[in-house]
Amino acid sequence: MSNLFRKKHIHELLNNTSGVQLKKTLGAFDLILLGVGAIVGTGIFILPGTVAASHSGPAIVFSFLIAALVCALAAMCYSEFSSSIPVTGSAYTYGYIVYGELVAWFVGWALVLEYGLAAASVATGWSAYLVSLLEGLNITIPAALSGPFNPGGGTYVNLPAIIIVLMISFLLTLGIQESAKINKIMVFVKVGVILLFIFVGVFYVKPENWQPFMPFGFEGVLAGSALVFFAYLGFDAVSSAAEEVKNPQRNLPIGIIGSLLVCSVLYISVSLVLTGIAPYTDLNVSNPVSYVIQLVGQDWIAGVISLGAVTGMMTVILVMIYGGSRLLFALSRDGLLPKIMYKVNPKHNTPVINTWIFGIIIAFCAGVIPLARLAELVNMGTLIAFMIVSLGVIFLRKNKDIPTGGYKVPLFPVLPIVSFLACLYLIVQLSVHTWIACGVWFIIGLVVYFVYGRKNSNLN
Repeated sequence: MSNLFRKKHIHELLNNTSGVQLKKTLGAFDLILLGVGAIVGTGIFILPGTVAASHSGPAIVFSFLIAALVCALAAMCYSEFSSSIPVTGSAYTYGYIVYGELVAWFVGWALVLEYGLAAASVATGWSAYLVSLLEGLNITIPAALSGPFNPGGGTYVNLPAIIIVLMISFLLTLGIQESAKINKIMVFVKVGVILLFIFVGVFYVKPENWQPFMPFGFEGVLAGSALVFFAYLGFDAVSSAAEEVKNPQRNLPIGIIGSLLVCSVLYISVSLVLTGIAPYTDLNVSNPVSYVIQLVGQDWIAGVISLGAVTGMMTVILVMIYGGSRLLFALSRDGLLPKIMYKVNPKHNTPVINTWIFGIIIAFCAGVIPLARLAELVNMGTLIAFMIVSLGVIFLRKNKDIPTGGYKVPLFPVLPIVSFLACLYLIVQLSVHTWIACGVWFIIGLVVYFVYGRKNSNLN
C-alpha cells in the first residue's frame, strides 16, 4: 500500500533528473492569450442565450459572475502550485508531490479524458459552424461527410472535424513558439469579433428587455452558474505550459488569473448586450449572438460573427491538444506510460510522437462518435482536478522544500477550502449517467496502472 502513495520529491522535479526538458520560450502575454484561446469558444457564442432563456433571464450576468468567482478560487490555487513547481503536467504533477502516485495517476487519467473529449467535442461544433458558414457562401459539404457514424441518419464520418484536429496536431509538432504565434492571431480575430458585436449591439439595447431582471429567482441564477461554469474551463491548461515559461514564478500567475479576468469581462458584456437587444425568452437558439444581430438588420456582422466563432473554436482545440500532449509527456517521463510518449524531436523540441497519437485518437472520436452524451465527462474530469489542487495547496504550504518567492493564495487556508467545497457542490450536480461513465473510465485507468504503470514507475 505504501508503494501506491509514494511521492515525488521537489528537488527531483526542479532539477529534472530525467534529463529530458522542454525549451523555455513563453512570456506572460503568451500565457494570457493561451488562456483566452482555451476559454473563449462555444461558450460565448451559445451559452449566454440558451441559459438566459431557460434558467437565469437577464440575471445571467450574475450567473457568469458567480461562476467566475468559483473559477478564480481554483485559479489562485493553480497559480500557487505552478509558480512554486514550474514543471509540465499541471494537476497531475501537483498531485504526485502532495498525495502520491496513485492519486496523481487518477488526476492525470481524468485530465486526459477532459482534454481529449473537450478537443473532440469542440471539433464537432467547429464542423457544424463551418458547414453553416459555407452554406451561406453556396458551398455544400455532403451530409454523409459532415456528421458522426449514423447510417440511419445518412451520416458516416465528420470529415471537417477530423481534418481540423489533424491540422492543429501538425501545427503543434512544429514547436510551441510557432503554435503560440498562430494562436495569438486567432485570439485577436476572435476577441475582435466579440468586441465588434458589443460595440455595434450596444446601440440597439432596449432597457425594458432587462425586465423582469431575475424571472426565475435566485435559484435560477445558481442553476445558470452551474451551467455557465463550464464556459470558463481551459485556464487550467495554461499551467501545462509551466516548463516552457520564462520566469514562471511571475508569469504563470499573470497568465492564469489574467486570462480568467479578460474572459469574465467579455462574457458579462456579451450577456448584457444580448439580453438587452432581444427578450430573454427569444434567445433559446443555437446561434443567439448572430441571431440578435440579424434581428436588428446587421446581416454582414452576423456573417463576421460566424467566422469569429469558427476561428475561436480552433484556438480551443489547439490549447486542449497542447495540454493533453504535455500531460502525456509528463506521465511517460515518470514511467507510468511507455517511454516513446516523451521522446522529444531534436529539431522542433516538441513531443511529436505523443502529439500525433493523441491527435489521431481525438480525430477518430470527433469523426465517428456522437459526443453529446459524453460532454459532461469533460466537466467531471476538470472538477476532480480543481478539487485535488484546491485541497493540495494546504499540504503544499507544509512542505519546507518548496522554493520561496512564488505566488501565494490570499486568506489561506480559507480560500482553498471554499474552492474545494464550491467544486464539490458543482460535481454533485452532474447526472448519474456521467458518474457511471466516469467510473468505467477510472476502472480502465486502474487496469492500465496496475498492469503497466506501477511496475515501470521511475520511483521503483
